[in-house]
Formats: sequence, structure tokens, C-alpha cells
Amino acid sequence: MSKKILWIIIPIILIFCLYAWVKGLYNNMVTQDERVKTAWSQVENQYQRRLDLIPNLVNTVKAYATHERETLEGVVNARSKATQTTINPDNLTEESIKQFQAAQGELSSALSRLMVVVERYPELKANENFKELQSQLESTENRIAVERMRFNEQAQVYNTYIRSFPNTIFAGMFGFYPKSYFAADPGAERAPVVDFN
Repeated sequence: MSKKILWIIIPIILIFCLYAWVKGLYNNMVTQDERVKTAWSQVENQYQRRLDLIPNLVNTVKAYATHERETLEGVVNARSKATQTTINPDNLTEESIKQFQAAQGELSSALSRLMVVVERYPELKANENFKELQSQLESTENRIAVERMRFNEQAQVYNTYIRSFPNTIFAGMFGFYPKSYFAADPGAERAPVVDFN
């Protein structure tokens, strides 16, 4: 009688252990995935902060530099395009991140052109409102860089976890796929040429 019970109890214990192990594996994948999504939302928050600053910046510049219409329209159009380019956190593929990064890069270029225009207007550069907006914009750019780095770190932890053996066997079955990273902006690998002549 005791052998029969043992033959029943051992498979039940093994099944329970296997269930607990797979459940723990799945829950860890969910946790890592949620950390990547949280890091992504922080990236989006900082980009949104930048988008929110731009109308005030444009209006301040417009008051001083009315004939710089083309540059101001370029900033407004780039902001509009960046606002329309969003990514579903469940679809953080290389292609979607590149599209997002391209739209944000166009906005950064438009803002750079705007700052060049501002150099021609000393009274604008002295305006307290403009100086505060410029300071906030610079601070936001730094925050964006930090949040992008944190996102890449979380994506790396997640990718390592789901690609490690035996996790990789179950990751695809459970619908967990590698996340892409933010890459350096094109041309960032080349040092700028400084010529004082």
C-alpha cells in the first residue's frame, strides 16, 4: 500500500515543482518586461516635457524675431511630427525606435536652427522668459539623455534574462521577445571639427 502512495505522491510533487519553477520564470519575465515599459514611459515623459516647452519658446522668439518665420514654422512642424510619432511599449522594435528617434532628431535640428537665429537678437537673449525657457530646455535635454540610458540598461537586463538558457525556451512560448535599444544619433561617432581661423 505504501508503494502505491509513493508512486502517486512523487509525480504530484514533481508536477508541483515544475509548475512553481515555470510560474516563477514567467513572473520574472513579466517583471523585467514591466521595468522596460516603465523606463520607456520615463523616456516619453521627458520628450513630452520638451514638446510642452516649445510653444512658449516659439512664441517668445516670435515676439522679437517676426521675420524669422521659416525657422519658427520649421520648429512647429517638427514638433507636430514628433507629437504624432509614438510607440506602443509592447512593440519596442529597432524599426519603431528608429522612427521615433528620427522624428525627435528632426525636432532637435529645428531647435538648433532656432538657437542660431536667436544669436542675432541680443534683446531676445537678454529676455528673462527666454532665458528661463532655454534653461528648462537644456535641462530637459539632459534628462532625456539620462532616461534613454536607463531605458537601454533595463532593456539589456530584460534581453539578457529572456535570452539566457533555459529562459529562452519559454520566452517565445510566453510571448516575450527582445527589446531594441536607443542608438547614438547618426554622425555622433565623428568628432566635430573645430577651426578657429
